[in-house]
This record gives sequence, structure tokens and C-alpha cells, in this order.
Amino acid sequence: MDAQQKTKEILITDSAAKQIARMIEKTGQPEGAMLRITVNGGGCSGFQYGFDFDTQKSATDDIVFEKGGIKVVTDTLSLDFLDQAALDYVSDLGAAGFKIVNPNAVASCGCGNSFSVDMG
Repeated sequence: MDAQQKTKEILITDSAAKQIARMIEKTGQPEGAMLRITVNGGGCSGFQYGFDFDTQKSATDDIVFEKGGIKVVTDTLSLDFLDQAALDYVSDLGAAGFKIVNPNAVASCGCGNSFSVDMG
């Protein structure tokens, strides 16, 4: 790999890893469950994040990221939009939930679940 190439990745905060572990336990997910993050067309800004639990990983199309034994999986197309993004879990007076801090997003909606990217 030359100096200009870098590995694509999703960063997972401690807070997100702890919450994923709590959710896996609370919802009775099977052993090996991973949080799957997808990027789909839609939402008010053009793209939206999807979250679900999965136990299957495609050998050819999925990339798994791990923090403290907790696994997050995404497909290679979604990873193009999520490269260097941070998955966090925030809890404040108004709401609690996963938040993606995405350096690739040029705009996002107020809820933070929809975003747009510069396609040029």
C-alpha cells in the first residue's frame, strides 16, 4: 500500500460499543450478533442511515469493525459513504440514540439520520 492509500474504516466510540453490548443482551440477540449499518437512498437530504442486528456476514461484500469484542458490519458500498465516520451513542435531555459523525457529509437534516454528499 503506498502512502496515498489508506484503509477505509468506521470508528466506534466506547459509548457506542457499550450501548451495542447492552442492546444485544437486552433484545436477546444470538451469539455473534453484529450491528449492521447501511446507507440507503432517501430521507430529506438524499441518503439515510439504517441500523439493524445481523449474524450473517457476506464473505465478499461486508467489512467488520471491532471494538472491545463488539462488532459493527457494513457493506462496501455503504463504507464508501461512511469512511472515517465515527459511530457514537449520545444521551441527553431530549433523546438518546446512535449518532454518526460523518466527515463525508456536506449537509444533514435536523434529526441527523439523513445526509448529503458532494458527488462532484
